[in-house]
Amino acid sequence: MAITANDMRKGMAIDYNGDICVVLETQHRTPGNLRAFVQASLRSVRNGKSMDVRFSSAEKVEVIPLQTVKMEFSYMDGEDFIFTNPETFDTVNLTPEIVGNGKNYLIENQGVTITFVGERPIIVELPASLILTVTDAPEGVKGDSANNVMKTVTMETGITLQVPLFIKNGEKIKVDTRSGKYMERA
Repeated sequence: MAITANDMRKGMAIDYNGDICVVLETQHRTPGNLRAFVQASLRSVRNGKSMDVRFSSAEKVEVIPLQTVKMEFSYMDGEDFIFTNPETFDTVNLTPEIVGNGKNYLIENQGVTITFVGERPIIVELPASLILTVTDAPEGVKGDSANNVMKTVTMETGITLQVPLFIKNGEKIKVDTRSGKYMERA
């Protein structure tokens, strides 16, 4: 299916110079007395490299159909992340590059949405927030409660977060996966 460059949106897959690319960002620009164009940031599915491309507003681009599948994180196999479809029990091995920052929040049986182009996985989406367990939290120092003081704790996935002083070892907290920040106790 062909669309104009004006109709490109974030998350679409397009055919660009014979390569399947995912649209990361688009911006429509109309500079002064020049013709309007679309500035797009694309990531190649084949090699994973990102590029900035300028399209004429009326230029036609070929859209590649995407398929999204709900899957669960199962385990690590060396560097690879293994995901399982809970309905069909099919497994998919993903590299750290495809998983991206999501690797900081993955725990066993964590539900994710994986987007495929044909048979090839290209994007892993986590829920907007997750509940994680604190594994290492230093004690708050008495008298440090004057102004919203934070401390650094380690989570079950190994990442560190800034949380309020009252959070202790073993507590479950809600974390925003987009910003990596503490939200509330769970």
